[in-house]
Amino acid sequence: MTTTRAGTPRTTDATGTTADRGRRRLSARVRILLWLLFVMAVALTSVAATTRSFLLRDVDHRSNGLLAQESGEFAAFEERGLDPETGRPFTEPDRLLKVFLERQYADPDEELIGLVARPGGDPAQFIQPRDLPVALPLHRDADARRRIFDSPDPSGVLHRPEGEIRWAKVAVARHGDGDPEAAFVVAFHPEREVARVDEVFRVLLAISGVALLLTTGIGWAVAGRILQPVRLVRTAAAQLTEQDLTRRIPVRGHDDIAALAETFNAMLDRLERAFAAQRQFVDDAGHELRTPITIVRGHLELMGDDPAEREETVRLVTDELDRMSRIVEDLLLLAKAERPDFVTPEPVQLAELTADVYVKARTLGDRDWRLTETADRETELDPQRITQAMVQLAQNAVQHTTPGQTIRIGSRAEGSRVELYVADSGPGVRPHDRELIFERFRRGTSRRGARGSGAGLGLSIVKAIAEGHGGQVRLHDTEGGGATFVLTLEEARG
Repeated sequence: MTTTRAGTPRTTDATGTTADRGRRRLSARVRILLWLLFVMAVALTSVAATTRSFLLRDVDHRSNGLLAQESGEFAAFEERGLDPETGRPFTEPDRLLKVFLERQYADPDEELIGLVARPGGDPAQFIQPRDLPVALPLHRDADARRRIFDSPDPSGVLHRPEGEIRWAKVAVARHGDGDPEAAFVVAFHPEREVARVDEVFRVLLAISGVALLLTTGIGWAVAGRILQPVRLVRTAAAQLTEQDLTRRIPVRGHDDIAALAETFNAMLDRLERAFAAQRQFVDDAGHELRTPITIVRGHLELMGDDPAEREETVRLVTDELDRMSRIVEDLLLLAKAERPDFVTPEPVQLAELTADVYVKARTLGDRDWRLTETADRETELDPQRITQAMVQLAQNAVQHTTPGQTIRIGSRAEGSRVELYVADSGPGVRPHDRELIFERFRRGTSRRGARGSGAGLGLSIVKAIAEGHGGQVRLHDTEGGGATFVLTLEEARG
């Protein structure tokens, strides 16, 4: 067990993964489901609330329409109506209200009332005898009638414990000083309409609850099915170790999750190859470095007091240390080849670069050096890395030829492809060695001349430089005998 910076206990599992003890993470399946339920709950609640708002607005419009309609009809009757007994306009408010109410038919939630003031008491009222589905109708509520009758407003809303009343009032015009004050009142009771709206709202909420339950079940099943490859990826990643990189995830379907599984499997393939190459590289490097270390240690342990022997031992030790230094430098260069800044391309005149390589290579050995051809064009490449690779190929040609033999250097361009080559006239390379010699710490089974002191990294460096330019290095036989190494830069442009 380890401890975090803040002192929180942490545990490490068998795969090396460290997890905070007591800390639980919601799975992607649960988070997707929670977000889905949250969005659906908000959406369904909004729909129910909006529907209720629209229905209540319709109730308002209906009640306002009824009040305006009844008020307008009474005002028109008062203005143009005739008393059926006299055939003349009405002169008494009582008679006007009574005749009008006898000719009207109110809606189920509507009351039509005529009120006439009486000295020292509540207003007298004229009503249509009918039953209303409300707790306390207006014609039975003297206090409510008085408040409406005394109100200066032509309409309003009266809030009572027994229920809300929406009303409109039309004052009866006076026809003489002795006429009592009177008014026609239309009252609308919205309780039943609002109750129906609330019932619809509750039904919508119930349907929304059922929909959420169904969504929970379906969403849980669908999310689990979709995320199953993701869980397999997590399980496989948790079980991966440096010693076991063979696990793969089964790929089913052609969707994004299947593409994720394929990508993860491809990554595992690259990791497996990389770990295998790393192990092989470490083994080979250890073997190559162990030899000069053993030689140095053996000579130092056996070194005597004789000056000549000491001088010879120092010379041998120095030579082995130089060889170890070259191996380390080559290893560092190969490690740097994995970095994106390993090559720095710039515009280069290929003819000048080829001539410079030829001049530098001539100092490597007593050979018949020839500059056979040069490409007259400008291309994008790293001149230092290409020079390093060409000089390494020239050094390799010197090691496998004898004094006086011909080594040719040149360059050519065909379309978008640029080639630089070093051709020798030595014994050549056996067919089964042509791929082997480009691997690290590998040498061919047949050395064409005296064995050099290299560690088998030179051609690996050449290959890394070629691949860093997006190209490759090829080997084929030289006409008349020998080996020709060609750097082919496919990405070069003029």
